[in-house]
Amino acid sequence: MLNTSAGNYRWRICAVLFFATTVNYIDRNVLSFTMIDEVFRREMLGLPEGAPLTDAHLARFKELMGFVDAAFKLAYAIGFLLMGYVIDKLGTRKGFSLAITVWSIAGVLNGFTNSVKQLSLTRFMLGLGEAGNFPSAIKSVAEWFPKKERAFATGLFNAGANIGVIVTALAVPFITIHYGWRMSFIVTGLLGFAVLIVWRMVYRKPEEHPQLSNTELDYILSDKEETTEEKTTWWKLLRHRQTWAFAAGKFLADPIWYFYLTWLPDFFNSSESLEEKLDLKNIGIPFIIIYLVSDAGSVFFGWLSSKLIQQGWSVNKARKFTMLLCALCVLPIVFASVTKSIYVAVALIALAAAAHQGWSANVFTIASDMFPKKTLGKVVGIGSMFGATGGVLFAASTGIIRVQFGYVPLFVIAGSAYLLALLIVHLLAPNLKKVEV
Repeated sequence: MLNTSAGNYRWRICAVLFFATTVNYIDRNVLSFTMIDEVFRREMLGLPEGAPLTDAHLARFKELMGFVDAAFKLAYAIGFLLMGYVIDKLGTRKGFSLAITVWSIAGVLNGFTNSVKQLSLTRFMLGLGEAGNFPSAIKSVAEWFPKKERAFATGLFNAGANIGVIVTALAVPFITIHYGWRMSFIVTGLLGFAVLIVWRMVYRKPEEHPQLSNTELDYILSDKEETTEEKTTWWKLLRHRQTWAFAAGKFLADPIWYFYLTWLPDFFNSSESLEEKLDLKNIGIPFIIIYLVSDAGSVFFGWLSSKLIQQGWSVNKARKFTMLLCALCVLPIVFASVTKSIYVAVALIALAAAAHQGWSANVFTIASDMFPKKTLGKVVGIGSMFGATGGVLFAASTGIIRVQFGYVPLFVIAGSAYLLALLIVHLLAPNLKKVEV
């Protein structure tokens, strides 16, 4: 799949995007694992050290964490619009540098909070910064890869999300147990500054990069788009059905992924159906399995649609066929909420997570299929804002649903969202027609 005959510097760019996405997901997922730490729970509830945690305390804590998560998602939604604009305005290199700086500072500040209100504020700041990752990465892929390689490149860097969760599952419980939950936030937050240094060293636009060969530059620009100097606003983009198709694909699917990231540790720790419960000492293994499988799904489904295009399928048919496969693979997750076996639950969740990452790789790629490169920051920002808005709505209600009805209705929503999303995408963009902006 990798065409290296023209050179391979573009794959170095993809590797940096993978590294950035990994750290991005480490920083956002620390909270998911500290949520099951009793010291953290007491401090967020304002209880004295050693005080017993009653069922009423735990129910209240889960509801509060739902609102904290909603604060992050709200900022994430706002941040997508802001960062999309900033990235198109300043360029990918400067725009992404700003985003990394903001989220890294916020990640460290999470470790200095003493209340739910303070944590909500620092998570809000984290959401603003982290919103810059995917608009920057998608625009970078569009700048550095011809269309036939974009889904595969997107699948590769998007796999960093799963590696980020795996690293978090391994490192954060260890750090929390031995050094406390505050140090978990501080150590992981500092990783972002390493990303910033690498990004500044490596990234330039292809036309400006001193280490890029002429042969590889010609290959990258082999399907170069005609550009215009006319200013493209959000309002102009919102007039196109293709914008709403991309937004629908994000609005319905993204909240499910956010749900996995935030609530799976609690599911394995307290689900009423599972016979075996997990805590900070042994929770890492299921997450290694789930997100390694998820990594494979990101790469495989990204590869699949690109391969089908190379074999002569239309872009529209290849992308939507792959997205349909992803949607069907998510359906069985409903049974994870009722099985007694932790092994069955892990297998079903792993399949669904892999399918989501494949879906995500292809949804991001249809944005670059339908829109010119110069507008991608805004388009991805708009679509991802809708995804984060769906995440806000789902996050704000997840804690309440969890306490009142358990996990079954949440997994039912997760299993059905992708088929509905694909139907709406197809109705709004039946041919993935290129937009003339």
